[in-house]
Amino acid sequence: MANKKAVELEGLGRKLTAEEIPASATGVAGKRRIEPQPLYVKAECEKVIADSNGSYIVLGRDRPSTLATGYGGAGHTQCSRIDLVVGRMAADGPKTIDKEGQPLRVHPSFESDAARIYISQKADIDHKAYFNLAKGKVGSSIARSAIGIKADAVRIVGREGIKLITRTEPRNSQTGKIEKVFGIDLIAGNDDKELEPLVKGHKLSSALKDMMTHIEKLNSLVNLLVTTQMQFNKVLTYHTHIGNMGAPTAPPALTYDVKTFLNQASKTSMDLMTCQTSLMSHRARCVIHKKNHYEISSPDYINSRYNNAN
Repeated sequence: MANKKAVELEGLGRKLTAEEIPASATGVAGKRRIEPQPLYVKAECEKVIADSNGSYIVLGRDRPSTLATGYGGAGHTQCSRIDLVVGRMAADGPKTIDKEGQPLRVHPSFESDAARIYISQKADIDHKAYFNLAKGKVGSSIARSAIGIKADAVRIVGREGIKLITRTEPRNSQTGKIEKVFGIDLIAGNDDKELEPLVKGHKLSSALKDMMTHIEKLNSLVNLLVTTQMQFNKVLTYHTHIGNMGAPTAPPALTYDVKTFLNQASKTSMDLMTCQTSLMSHRARCVIHKKNHYEISSPDYINSRYNNAN
């Protein structure tokens, strides 16, 4: 007969064979496991579906904590809820006895429960009594239907894509008209102090290309200015005058007459005026560029008007 694998039974400090292990105590192969669980304080209006593993589905009215909390605790109507919870008070350790030695009785804890999906017809889901979330640009939801998900790790997987969409209808669950489009905030660390608009890739690409076009034109204008000035400098460098003795000043072999000098000076003045006019136009185009791409009122604004990240 083959040897049966020994397993570790928590708390005994040694390994036992399969024959020695009570099936009701180990949880091996899907068997029941005896483990400490606190006692959930059930409200009169609630229906609780629970098991010995610490898994709960609670049907009732909005209640983030004690019986007096939430819209259910305040006696509101239209505030039904479904609370899916595993691992009550897990963050505080597996306790079943309170400080007075009595059975530990617990309420919902959005902070200490291991994982939760909270569905409410009416809740202040961002409030500190619930998930305690930063306000962000979107703002806090007050007295609205809500779904909150919290665990050590949350993964949303879509084999063929994921969409995060806001304002699909003109009215909210309270029959109120939605006055504006609310966006999406990506807030790391629950800190919205440096929350900024997300950049729109196509708009940014268009803005950068437009900026490079202006830079290239500025390069051409500066090149024209330099060329014009160099031509005039050449005339000044090689021109001569007649000295007191009637002889030309140096360099005698490279003489520009007065007519040539005046013609070059006139041409230089015209070219510089043209360059100046072009620079003024270039400056105006730069102003238009900033308005078109960096002003929130422009259709080509490079940032999202709704979605933000830190």
